[in-house]
Parts: sequence; structure tokens; C-alpha cells
Amino acid sequence: MLKDNLAMLRKINGYSQEEISEKIGISRQAYAKWESGATIPDVEKCSLLAKVYGTTVDALLKTESVEGVGLIPPAPEGKYLWGAVTINDRGQIVIPKEARDKFGLSGGQRLIVCSDEQGIALIQAEVFEKGLQSIMEYLSSQKE
Repeated sequence: MLKDNLAMLRKINGYSQEEISEKIGISRQAYAKWESGATIPDVEKCSLLAKVYGTTVDALLKTESVEGVGLIPPAPEGKYLWGAVTINDRGQIVIPKEARDKFGLSGGQRLIVCSDEQGIALIQAEVFEKGLQSIMEYLSSQKE
């Protein structure tokens, strides 16, 4: 719920209730009531809060939890947490529908698998190849 997200985001960002209330032009008591769930902010204040916390109003209003972790804070704007997947015996995973819809993924589409020491990323092959081609063209022009 909104109250949970407000408390989590404030603590994660190291703000006091006083600091947040000053940033959005309200009293500390009004903000405290939002965090306790006694009242809720209007749409304009929600928009200001989302900007302060670097997220969206939609993310601010939704509460998400992850199995084994519990409630998680809203993702920063432009970042997504699609949930957990399970790898089957053949090493296959099912990409959540919301993620497939967001990126226009469909069956048979090629993806590039990239990683670093912390995780794995999937990039549409066409996007990756286009970026790689641009880099190669740039490097070729630098040799001349």
C-alpha cells in the first residue's frame, strides 16, 4: 500500500519526515499521517512524492512482494522488477507476460544473453546487433 511505500522509500533514501515534508510543501504531521495510513495524499502530492523518490505515481501506489523477501520498494522510474522465474530441467524459463508485452516479445524471437558477475540480462537480438553494427562503423571510421 501507499503508506508502506512511503515509509520504505523515505528510509532507503535517508530522509526524515521533516525533510520530505519540506520538499513537497506540507507539514511533517501531514506526511506522518500518510505513512501511518490515517490519510492519503492528493494526486498532485503523489506526483511530487514520485518525483522526489525517482519513481512513478503508479509504482508508488502499488505494493509488491517477493517470495522469501517480503515487501519490496517501488522500482525507480524506467526500471522494472517482473518477479521470479524458475529454471526447468532443460534450462528454460518463462518470461512473465507483463515483460513480454512491455518489450513486444513473442515466441521464436531471438534474444542475446549477457551477464556480469551479478546477473544475467536478455536483449532483443535486433537491438543488440544494431548497436554492435554502430560501434563497428564508428571504429572503422576512426582507423582512417
